[in-house]
Amino acid sequence: MKDFWNDRYSEPEFVYGTKPNDFFAEQLEQLKPGKIILPADGEGRNAVYAAQKGWKVQAVDYSKSAKTKALKLASENEVEIDYDLSDLSEYGFGKEKYDAAAFIYVHLPRSIIKKVYQNVIRSLKPGGKVIVEVYSVNQLGRDSGGPKDERVLYTEDKLRDLLSGTDIEWVREMEIDLNEGDYHVGKAMVIRAVAIAK
Repeated sequence: MKDFWNDRYSEPEFVYGTKPNDFFAEQLEQLKPGKIILPADGEGRNAVYAAQKGWKVQAVDYSKSAKTKALKLASENEVEIDYDLSDLSEYGFGKEKYDAAAFIYVHLPRSIIKKVYQNVIRSLKPGGKVIVEVYSVNQLGRDSGGPKDERVLYTEDKLRDLLSGTDIEWVREMEIDLNEGDYHVGKAMVIRAVAIAK
């Protein structure tokens, strides 16, 4: 998979655009800036947006080409982000370091996804906000993006389980209109959630 993402992110254009995910931006507007962790942040569109809003940003991804583009985007927007190259299953997220975390289209193998979510949740200070937007299993058959493997897609119950140890404010499946670069375009079935670290 690393080769797949390096190839995709090596395209000259920003494959998911340079604007932040709408739900991420909407949720961030409601929070006081602090420190935020963004696992699998790709080309940095959400990281750069958060930095523009006054957040101290830690992004993590394992694609070198994505990091190169993320740092370029940050420089063009005159902000700084920290960006670590690492496999999420091996990354040291630490404990009670961050005020918020966002899983924006983070689709991982079943063998590691629970560990990654729990490590990110542990890295949040009590009261830290978790923001999630991911593809639902009901996205299968649509051409508006996302994995074609049901095993890495989400249900509401699966997401609730992954967010165990938090106070879940809400989890909701919905159809939205996506317009994020070349690969997230059209009507899509997603699951959004907001939770608070204990």
